[in-house]
Amino acid sequence: MHKPVVEVDTTIAAPAAEVWDAMQKGAMFPGTTIETDWKIGHPITFKGEWNGKQFTDRGEIQTLSEARELSFTHWSDTDGSGKRPLSYHLVKYRLEPSGQRTKVTLSQFNEGKETQVDAKTRAEFEKNWTMMLDGLKQTAEGMH
Repeated sequence: MHKPVVEVDTTIAAPAAEVWDAMQKGAMFPGTTIETDWKIGHPITFKGEWNGKQFTDRGEIQTLSEARELSFTHWSDTDGSGKRPLSYHLVKYRLEPSGQRTKVTLSQFNEGKETQVDAKTRAEFEKNWTMMLDGLKQTAEGMH
């Protein structure tokens, strides 16, 4: 696998099982409804609102190891077709438990035709993913 475009991490004051539970309840994308059966190769859909606009993002579960790792393809369904475009993301969450704390690392890989991004786009991705991890942290610690 090639190098991630963006990689961010945080440490959450909760055991990995509780972080995993928060992820499955939608906290990995706060304010978003997630639809999936949590099986490898099956679809995952994210619906919500971003900057005042409704959105639907789609993907497929690629890896799933309970309380350890989750990865999925990810793209915005801007044309409503549900079909994966030529360029899309692979998003990977890794959970590293350490007692009552869990380090969560989120990596974004660009797949398909356009895999390179400029510094401004990379910074925007990093900002958005950091915000997502902050939301997961807040939710998981609130459950603990």
